[in-house]
Amino acid sequence: MEKKIVFASHNKEKAREVEEMLSPLGIAVLTLADVHLKQTKEETAETFEGNSRIKAEDIASQCDYAVLSDDSGLCIEALNGFPGVHSARFMEGMPYTEKNKAILEKMKGMKDRRAAFVTAMTYISADRTIERTFLGKDDGLIIESLPSGEQHGFGYDPIFYSLALKKTYGEAGEDEKNSVSHRGRALRQVVSFLGGTDNGTDTGNR
Repeated sequence: MEKKIVFASHNKEKAREVEEMLSPLGIAVLTLADVHLKQTKEETAETFEGNSRIKAEDIASQCDYAVLSDDSGLCIEALNGFPGVHSARFMEGMPYTEKNKAILEKMKGMKDRRAAFVTAMTYISADRTIERTFLGKDDGLIIESLPSGEQHGFGYDPIFYSLALKKTYGEAGEDEKNSVSHRGRALRQVVSFLGGTDNGTDTGNR
């Protein structure tokens, strides 16, 4: 079993979620900052799966560790899947409080509030013989106005109402969110795979 995995992200909140899920397997999660690496290839794919593979293969080419990448996004039905694979790059450089306001403004007056959070995670083994992609999804709704009071989570969490949780991600505790979230669902498949259960979508051995 891999004892160390590089998580191909600088996002500390995502890295913490990954570490919480993998630590029971005795796996240490290293961030790009820990190994002094950075992504060199642009995410040009039109799918979460494609972009997660670009990230994983890019970082794997730069180190000797196993690599796990993540590409996630919010897909809103009434906006034709927007922001989708552009979730992180939408209004790039602006805080998520402003991004969330902009999303709610775009949806002003819309009755169809259906949305889903989607994650694709790609794992590449240290010896580069295995590459697999795992998908996670959580269905929900976009709330109509910014919530007040203390919020947990990050990103678009405050405006996403999870149908499974019956509350927004921003209202949920970390363990509660991980139990149903898109990333939590994908990570459980990663944990099962690394623990010996063959789950996920095989992208082929190299």
